[in-house]
Amino acid sequence: MEISVIIPVYNKAAFLDSCFDSIFKQDFGEFEVVAVDDGSTDGSGDCCDAWAAREPRLRVCHVTNGGVTAARRIGVELSRGRYIMFVDADDALTPGALQTMYDAIERCGADEVIGTYDDQHGRRHDSGLRGKVVPERLIGDLLAVRSRFCVLWGIIFKRELLDGCLNAPREIVEREDSLMQIKCLMKGPEVYFIEEAPYVHVEDVPNTRCERLDWIRIYDEELRLTLLPQWERYRSLFVLHQIKVYEKFIDNRQFYVLDDYYRPLRGQLSADIPLMDRIALLLPPRLSYLLVHYYKKLIRLAKGR
Repeated sequence: MEISVIIPVYNKAAFLDSCFDSIFKQDFGEFEVVAVDDGSTDGSGDCCDAWAAREPRLRVCHVTNGGVTAARRIGVELSRGRYIMFVDADDALTPGALQTMYDAIERCGADEVIGTYDDQHGRRHDSGLRGKVVPERLIGDLLAVRSRFCVLWGIIFKRELLDGCLNAPREIVEREDSLMQIKCLMKGPEVYFIEEAPYVHVEDVPNTRCERLDWIRIYDEELRLTLLPQWERYRSLFVLHQIKVYEKFIDNRQFYVLDDYYRPLRGQLSADIPLMDRIALLLPPRLSYLLVHYYKKLIRLAKGR
C-alpha cells in the first residue's frame, strides 16, 4: 500500500459525501482511506458505514470521542501505507492530488512534501515557498502564528516521521495541527514545497468552541516540552506564541486571563518580539482590546473578508 488517507470525523455529516467523492475519484492506483468516527452524534458514523459498504478502499473505525489528534493517531495505527495524508471531513482533495503528491515525494525523497491549497471559493492560497525549506524557519512561522502554508492537510508524510507526534493530551483542541507539525519539524526532517494545490479547504466553518485557560496551560506545557531540546533558539518565539494566544482571549473580551495566567510574561519581553505585541501585553486589557480588535478588523478588510 502506497498512500493511506486518514480522515478524523466528528459531526460532519453535511460534508462527508463531497469529501469521500473527491477522494474516491482520484486516479491514483494504490491507496486506502481510514475514517475514524470520533463519537459523532449527527449521523456521520452511519454515512461513513454507507460509503464503506460500497467502497472497498474505505475502512471505518468507530471510537468514543477522544479528540481529533487521538482520531488521527488511531487512523495512522490502523493504516498500511508507506505515506500518510490527512484530510479533514469538511474538506476535499483536488483532482489528481494523490498522484501529484506521490510523484513529488518519490522524486525529491523528502520526509514531507507540502502543497498549496484552494478554498471553497476557488481562491488559491500560496505561501510562495518552493523546494527545500529548513524546519527552523517553519517552526518560527508556526510559533509566531504567521504561517501561510498548509500545516497538516495538503501534505504527504513519510509515515515514520509521524512516530511520537500524535500524542497530544485530549484537552488540546485548538492549534493541535500546529503542535503536531512542530513535533515533526523538531526531528529535523527534509521538507519540500511544491506549487501544485492538492487540497480544497473549506474556510469559516462555524466553531462555537471557546478556549479555556486550563486547556491553554496544558498546551503551553506540551509545546514547551517539544521545544526543550532547542530551547535557547525558540525561547522568545515561545513567548510570542503565548502573547498571540493572549491577544485572542482579549479580542473575545476575556480580560481576566491577564492576572490569571499571562501577567508574568511582561517580565519576559525582549526586543525580538514585535513592538505591537509587546504593547498589547503591556497595556491594560481593555485598552489592549481596542488595539487588537481593530487591528484584526483592518487585516480582514485588507483580505476582503
